[in-house]
Amino acid sequence: MDVMPLLLLVAGSAAIAAAARRTPVPAPLLLVAVGLAVSYVPGVPDYTLDPDVVLPLLLPPLLYTSATDSSYLDLRAQMRPVALLSVGYVLFATFAVGWAAYLLVPGLPLTAALVLGAVVAPPDAVAATAVARRVGLPSRITTILQGESLLNDATAITAYKVALAVVVGEGASWAGGIEEFLVASVGGTAVGLILMAPLHWLRTHLKEPLLQNTLSLLIPFVAYAAAEQFHASGVIAVVVVALYLGHRAWEVDFATRLQEEAVWKMVAFVLESAVFALIGLQLPVVLRGLGDYEGPDAAWYAVALFLVVVVVRFLWVYPATFLPRLSARVRAREANPTWRGPIVIGWAGMRGVVSLAIAFSIPLTVDDGEAPFPYRNLILFLTFTTVIGTLVMQGLTLPPLIRLLKFPEPDPQAATLAEANAQAQASRVAEERLDALLADERNTLPPPLADRLHSVLERRRNAVWERLGQVNPITGETVDDTYRRLSREMISAEREMFVRLRDGRYIDDEMLRTLLRRLDLEEAAVYRETT
Repeated sequence: MDVMPLLLLVAGSAAIAAAARRTPVPAPLLLVAVGLAVSYVPGVPDYTLDPDVVLPLLLPPLLYTSATDSSYLDLRAQMRPVALLSVGYVLFATFAVGWAAYLLVPGLPLTAALVLGAVVAPPDAVAATAVARRVGLPSRITTILQGESLLNDATAITAYKVALAVVVGEGASWAGGIEEFLVASVGGTAVGLILMAPLHWLRTHLKEPLLQNTLSLLIPFVAYAAAEQFHASGVIAVVVVALYLGHRAWEVDFATRLQEEAVWKMVAFVLESAVFALIGLQLPVVLRGLGDYEGPDAAWYAVALFLVVVVVRFLWVYPATFLPRLSARVRAREANPTWRGPIVIGWAGMRGVVSLAIAFSIPLTVDDGEAPFPYRNLILFLTFTTVIGTLVMQGLTLPPLIRLLKFPEPDPQAATLAEANAQAQASRVAEERLDALLADERNTLPPPLADRLHSVLERRRNAVWERLGQVNPITGETVDDTYRRLSREMISAEREMFVRLRDGRYIDDEMLRTLLRRLDLEEAAVYRETT
């Protein structure tokens, strides 16, 4: 097997995505544009993915990294609106968008249109939540968007499988579809609940960070495969396991947490970059396969479907926000929503990697390989254009829209004060533990070392309070900015001296690596204390 095209795809897409961070152009758009241009270069091979491995390969790691960064407690508090969006809206969008595509595109069967509806139904709120945090959107809206993107994939994939079964002639009914959905959701939840405790136990009992991170890379694939073996939802199983492990992450060794964060950021970055690059690389092949739908008509279908996707989301979001308030129980438990929130949630329905992964998983052939899958290229094309359209129109306009709506800005002083109070309570408990340990004869330390432990606690306690102080009128720095800068300068001087000692053969490379790692951890601690 020639691995060079795959290596070029990963390396090229990562380089382009990294370059996009230095420009105002969103990385997905630049990746698609470059991929499209490269696809016309002579000698560039056709990049294709095996539909049977797309969902198991792409979705588990992407869902896992998003879920471990989520808050189980916040999601539980917002479960009603999250469920309305992740289940109700996805089913509504599947039928509404599918029916609209059936009416808009001549000759497109309703079954194939419903496949398309299921593919483009789930929004990918990763970009939306990133924007929400950056511009200071209320945490409730951010939690709802994040929870929706975690759980809506299972609904969309189940709806997709039911519609696909009809297209390929395996037969399906409303009762069968409901039964499959219940089996998938309940079964996926059950598999996740069964696996989460043993996996956490194994994770905490492996003593080597390298082994713990290896297990971390395997966990999403294990949970997904185990659920799929029972015809349950692998997506839900991955999310359940990831939420539990993320909630209990504090029990894992610190070195594992530091490594794991870097590893999963890299994995998500590479996978998402490669998927968007594949859009551009495959567009020419897809366009050539449109057949009767080539030409201006294809562009019209793409624009019309994009508008339908946008309108359908608002048609669901506003009733789902205000109609539940007719219930006295809902009014008693939840604050009255403002008119601004539904606008943001409605406009934040960008489609992304999940829709692309489902579209790529459409089989190439039916009838045991004897006939090509009907309308596959048309569905891929309309999925591509919908994803790009939402990323361009909604992704670029969401930040100014949020600023225009003028949500109440969070009080940074209040957040810092809460952090300082939490740190003060934790430091007091730690100091009591330290005094009790030092009182034991078995823990006798020289006074300078005992004082150093006390000073570390004092520094951590004071670092947060100092953020409430004034800015230096000469440098424009806060106290913690100055502390961080001076600490890094000191560490940099030590690092340079260690290298000079190694170059002079006073120490060897193994000792240099040990000393540099110690400084790296110290620098990481300084950075985290003041950010």
